Amino acid sequence: MTAQPGAAVAAGAALLERALGYTRGALALVTPAHLDARTPCERWRLAELLAHMDDSLTALHDAAATATVALAPAPSTAADDELPAVASLRSRGCGLLGAWSRLGADQRVSVGGRALPASVIAVAGALEVAVHGWDVARACGDQRALPDGLAVVLLRHAPALVTPADRGRRFAEPVVVPDRCSPSDHLLAFTGRAPDWEP
Repeated sequence: MTAQPGAAVAAGAALLERALGYTRGALALVTPAHLDARTPCERWRLAELLAHMDDSLTALHDAAATATVALAPAPSTAADDELPAVASLRSRGCGLLGAWSRLGADQRVSVGGRALPASVIAVAGALEVAVHGWDVARACGDQRALPDGLAVVLLRHAPALVTPADRGRRFAEPVVVPDRCSPSDHLLAFTGRAPDWEP
């Protein structure tokens, strides 16, 4: 049976929506007192991680809306009555899901001059959104794991998305965990995070 046009991008968009749902829960934990907290991303305090996530969501929106990913940061879309970094992320998350829901075909997306299928961008975005959601939760002192179903799917795609060339730049070296660990722990370990990390 032949896959319907747009099936791959629809699956990627659905995965992205699941990752955003998990991360929204983590963002709800953030208070001004947390912004200087250490994160599992060694170079970043929480405020810096949130800014990076904001840039990433902008890029994911552009991938669906314009088929081009700009590499320059975008201005904040924060509301006046909410922690600005969190408000901006919530706004961008809603906007990018709208853009992905309107994408009917697995178009090519230009990323730094390289053309990639939109479905690959969506899955890569889901991986980044999910693990950074975990980073945010941990920086706030929360122990929530990634949902098993989400982690299993992302773990299946992770070896194609995190290559040896990414180690030491975008991702740390993999962490060894016992086989009995949860899918969440295995995914986090693959992306260079210690599942038992404490702030």
